[in-house]
Amino acid sequence: MISHAKISHHRRMFKTLTSLSATCDGKKHDKKLADEQALRFPKDSKLWKDTGLQGYEPAGVTALQAKKKPKGGELSPEEKEANRRVSKLRVRVEHSSAGVKVFRSIRDIYRNFKAGFEDTLIETACRLHNLRSDFPIEAWLKAA
Repeated sequence: MISHAKISHHRRMFKTLTSLSATCDGKKHDKKLADEQALRFPKDSKLWKDTGLQGYEPAGVTALQAKKKPKGGELSPEEKEANRRVSKLRVRVEHSSAGVKVFRSIRDIYRNFKAGFEDTLIETACRLHNLRSDFPIEAWLKAA
């Protein structure tokens, strides 16, 4: 079960998942999936992408990606610093993805053939992730 997520940037530790693309069966390359689904982004938004979306350049969006070291060469100190800034933001996206995958029904093999259920499943997992982000365990422990 594969789905792309849009993530808002107003959270501290975890990001809030704000929208999802449609799910699809099996393994499919991220760029191919993004091209097929014709994802839309708000005007002047930023797309922090990894190598899975390399070559994906939607119109009206600033695409940002860490720069690879050239073969047999080195990155300049400025390029390394730019990569650190990109990685600092990308790690939050990865943490959001991992926050959804804590649910076994998302990360394990899915065997339910009921039509449309996989979309409900991923939406529920994202909502639970957002709930956990809005009300972290530390707040519950302090209130107790």
